[in-house]
Amino acid sequence: MNAWILTGFGLNVAMIVMAMAWVIARRLRNVSFLDAAASLGFAIVVCSYAAIGAGDPVRKWLIAGMVTIWSLRLASLLLIDILRHHPQEGERYLALREHFPKRPWLMFFGFSQYLATLVILLSVPFAIICSNPRPGLGVAEIAGSILWLFAIFGEALAKDRLRHFRANRQDSADVPRYSLHPDYIPEWLIWLAYFVFALGSPWGWTTIYCPLIMFYSLTTANALLPRPPRRRIPSGLKESGGA
Repeated sequence: MNAWILTGFGLNVAMIVMAMAWVIARRLRNVSFLDAAASLGFAIVVCSYAAIGAGDPVRKWLIAGMVTIWSLRLASLLLIDILRHHPQEGERYLALREHFPKRPWLMFFGFSQYLATLVILLSVPFAIICSNPRPGLGVAEIAGSILWLFAIFGEALAKDRLRHFRANRQDSADVPRYSLHPDYIPEWLIWLAYFVFALGSPWGWTTIYCPLIMFYSLTTANALLPRPPRRRIPSGLKESGGA
């Protein structure tokens, strides 16, 4: 099964996952749950690719494990943040409600399918990797795995180093439109690692757009895709300068 057939299969999987997430979000009256579902969708899609792809088992299950660890971690962080502020919805969803006051849940269903499409667009490298039958790992795949490990540990370290800084500085609402925060740099490096890993497979170079899209998403206030939540600082703390 080649990469393009896998991608088509993955699109159906992602659309079903996001449709189910939309049903749950509507029942809970909090559309922010779509963010956690989109993050979890990467793990579901890449494991589907690994299960039915014709690629080398070592290669495809290695990338599946890497993506699953990242996906579950991000989904859990988002879910914890969503539950902590439930029933308050995220800023971008409140903005969407203002722009589409009539039948908002119909609009949100369309948005859920938009997220499914983005998940698949960014999952093309995984489909290519899971379709590569060449046995063994090459230099690019080993380099991508090392970079991924560096980024995963770097992200944990960055969050720890920034915890005290954020307690005495601005809330996420005050972030400028374009800024790459230190805890987002490792997040972007993870996607760069996926691209480097994909270079070991035919046509893997065509997925250079994935780290570029993620860089844009991470540096833009209105993100294309869900990203790790920042801890929200009470307004009183901001006004007092953390004192």
